[in-house]
Amino acid sequence: MKALLITMGLFLVSCGGSGSLSDKKQIQQNDDSDSDAGYCQQGGWGSGTTSMTFNGVERQFRIYLPANYSSANPSSLLLGFHGWGGDENEFLSSQIVRDQLDQHNYVMLAPLGLGAEEPGSSPSSWSFSGSISGLDGDGVNSEVANDSDKICDINTTPDYTYPSCKSAASNSCSWTQCLDDDIGFVANLVAQAEQNLCIDSGRIFAVGGSNGGMFIWDLGRDERTADTFHAIATIIGLPHRGYLAGPMKANGLPVISITGMKDNTVPPGNWSNKSFTTTANGETFFYTGATAIAESWGNALGCDISSPSERVKQDIASNLECRSWNYCEGGNRFPGILDCRGADMGHVYNLDQSWPLIMAFFNDQ
Repeated sequence: MKALLITMGLFLVSCGGSGSLSDKKQIQQNDDSDSDAGYCQQGGWGSGTTSMTFNGVERQFRIYLPANYSSANPSSLLLGFHGWGGDENEFLSSQIVRDQLDQHNYVMLAPLGLGAEEPGSSPSSWSFSGSISGLDGDGVNSEVANDSDKICDINTTPDYTYPSCKSAASNSCSWTQCLDDDIGFVANLVAQAEQNLCIDSGRIFAVGGSNGGMFIWDLGRDERTADTFHAIATIIGLPHRGYLAGPMKANGLPVISITGMKDNTVPPGNWSNKSFTTTANGETFFYTGATAIAESWGNALGCDISSPSERVKQDIASNLECRSWNYCEGGNRFPGILDCRGADMGHVYNLDQSWPLIMAFFNDQ
């Protein structure tokens, strides 16, 4: 889906950096000499880009250790998933992101999705509900004739089907990889991190942008990862139409969803609209509206969804409007579900506004 190549102000998904693939660093041994280093089981992962083999496939990821990382004091862990065609530097290229990780002492793991043919090839992607098969979650689409079971209008949408998905795709709406099991890879990556880094296993989070944000919802729905995460965040990433299932985690999974009201690639819809949305960027993909998915996940958190969501007062300065419901489980400042939207925001990450809000949401849970 070429339109999902996102814009991040001055930070482009193709930019390099100390951990870029064009200047790949070997993982450095952690030289922390603290006498209490035995507090955590760890093998000494350090900042840099490395790889691991899962299901016979090489999976690359970048590790970022905060400035005050110590093997004597567990840090929170944040996994970051890039957009379609992006890479492991997409979030970490941002000074705002790195500064906030340092400030709040979060380790970040940023994996690289798989491409059309082999690991490292473009466009890298994350597979989630409907993105391989091209089939929607409920088969109801009265607005488009002959496409009632598809996630796109095949007459107006290019065929992005990866070669690895030719046998798995039910139609030409398929647009992500079939080389590996992304959920299984994430579960294994977290397990490896717990053995090689000093992290708090009770404070593991995930954030994703665009295609990565769409994948985030499935991490909370799959039994292999449902209990792994303490909270999740999605930026301009919604499920495909009809995939409204809530999280599998008992008592729900806190989530902050950030979308742009002027996004024509993954439009959230109006605040009160619970129907699906449709792209308006030269393609025609169908997505679950932001209100509908927020209501589903809010219900799992015990929110009173019988009334419309209401604006939530923020302590963090932001041009994003966030709404939620009463009686939701959650932290002190924020309920466990936040539906945040930028009135003038398109298909961009808007990290100067979105990232501090995400970190505040995580810290509050």
